[in-house]
Amino acid sequence: MVRIDLKQHRREVIGAGIVLLILLAGVMSIFKCSSFNSSFEIADDLGGNIFPSAILSVATTDAQVIKPSDSLALGNPKSCIAVRLKSGAAYSRVRIEVAETPFYSRSVSEFVLDKARTEYTIYPDIIWNYEALKNNVQAEPISVAVTAELNGKDLGQRVRTFSVRSVNECLLGYVTNGVTFHDTGIFFAAYVNEENPMIDQLLREALNTKIVNRFLGYQNSAKGAVDKQVYALWNVLQKRKFQYSSVSNTSLSSNVVFSQRVRTFDDALQSSQINCVDGSVLFASLLRAINIEPILVRTPGHMFVGYYTDNSHKEKNFLETTMIGDVDLDDFFPDEQLDSTMVGKSQNEMSLLTFDKSKQYANKKYKDNESGIHSGRLNYMFLEISKEVRRKIQPIGK
Repeated sequence: MVRIDLKQHRREVIGAGIVLLILLAGVMSIFKCSSFNSSFEIADDLGGNIFPSAILSVATTDAQVIKPSDSLALGNPKSCIAVRLKSGAAYSRVRIEVAETPFYSRSVSEFVLDKARTEYTIYPDIIWNYEALKNNVQAEPISVAVTAELNGKDLGQRVRTFSVRSVNECLLGYVTNGVTFHDTGIFFAAYVNEENPMIDQLLREALNTKIVNRFLGYQNSAKGAVDKQVYALWNVLQKRKFQYSSVSNTSLSSNVVFSQRVRTFDDALQSSQINCVDGSVLFASLLRAINIEPILVRTPGHMFVGYYTDNSHKEKNFLETTMIGDVDLDDFFPDEQLDSTMVGKSQNEMSLLTFDKSKQYANKKYKDNESGIHSGRLNYMFLEISKEVRRKIQPIGK
């Protein structure tokens, strides 16, 4: 029988043990790196939808209306296109390349992940083609292709199909984690466009009616001066023979995001069609143009517009803008039989009557729903198109 003298070969045994430990540590290190860094995925908070109106309206502001659901988020969340991956060692370096589509150019972004073995949500730079977003009037699918490298290691490519929504779709809100609803009704302000070139023509037409000689906003402190300016705008829109159109649905079917179709200022003027939302944002655009601060008021299934009648914002009035069009007043006031009293009246007399009745109807609507409107509950909104809001949301234009 062969006997091995361990004492004699102690150095060799210890040396072999050290080598085995080093090899084992290396294998474990490789295993850990591969288990944390071998894959990534394309993610977003809007169920695979891209809303041009949401991107355009905050492109030049610091507003972050759609906020990342992940606390460990890097990059610019305004893009709403994200990459989710796990870091290996601390201070890992990530390189993300996003391939070109008709709506944005190719881009390369680099990030440093401070924490080890931690999942990050990374928003790469997206170089948007803003003109393409403005002109997209129908939902269109695109393939978002992303390649990633982690510490020089190629993680491959991932591709996911997104839907670029119409510029006329306003994002009302979205749900995260299946339970938390985030209200984004502030995006309605994007469709209020006081800078539209057509406004000058409309104001000239309003002045030609001689209802007012100038639009002074709140500078004229005489009683009723603001209401008189507002009526001049109402009158000129009625002369353009707008028709009420209830079209407001979109093709979007999702339990993650909710949207409302809204005509832009140009669309409404060209088609001479408005629903309650279109009429409200159109009228709010004109009010902003003459320095009267408008308010968009939303109740379940309906919207109307308001405005402050004094510079201190203590008093306000509201308008039911669907009454701008060719409507049956008996539908709004069934007990008054108003249509029969309008026989023989001039266009201006009829216009003033509908203006007064519009205020009466909308003010009652506001009073009946006041608690809900200011509660912050779902489907209610009180949105002042103020300077503060304008610092967050810009008009999307056309």
